[in-house]
Amino acid sequence: MSAGPRPEPNVTQAVPFFWVSSLASSLRYYVDGLGFQMTLKWIHDGKLRWCWLQLGGAALMLQEFWTDGPQANVPKGKLGEGVSVCFICRDALAIYREVKSRGVPIPKAPFVGNGMWVTSLVDPDGYQLYFESRTDAPEETKLPEPDG
Repeated sequence: MSAGPRPEPNVTQAVPFFWVSSLASSLRYYVDGLGFQMTLKWIHDGKLRWCWLQLGGAALMLQEFWTDGPQANVPKGKLGEGVSVCFICRDALAIYREVKSRGVPIPKAPFVGNGMWVTSLVDPDGYQLYFESRTDAPEETKLPEPDG
């Protein structure tokens, strides 16, 4: 066993890449609704085709399906089915409150699962997004919703 210095890791980040049906709708959701910032983009023939979105230390990439021509790649099945991404946060309930204040639909109230508060969202193409943070609250606790 060598006690020498360890080399820097070669792999530094995993970034989900979502093909989407409408980049405009997805950008409204992720940028306007969830607070991501577009930090990189690819424009082809005057149209935004791909982008890199950043939220804190997390990122994801979006690209709209090509609907015609030799690159056409619209799938026959339902988008987003079986795909989920977990974003680990300091405070998932703060994400919930912020996103809710922006009018983003939230399918169910935050809950505790596996020792973490979970704020569950679904993007316009059906991709499941989970914002999670550690907690000591009992399993299956649900965030009480205010009356009204």
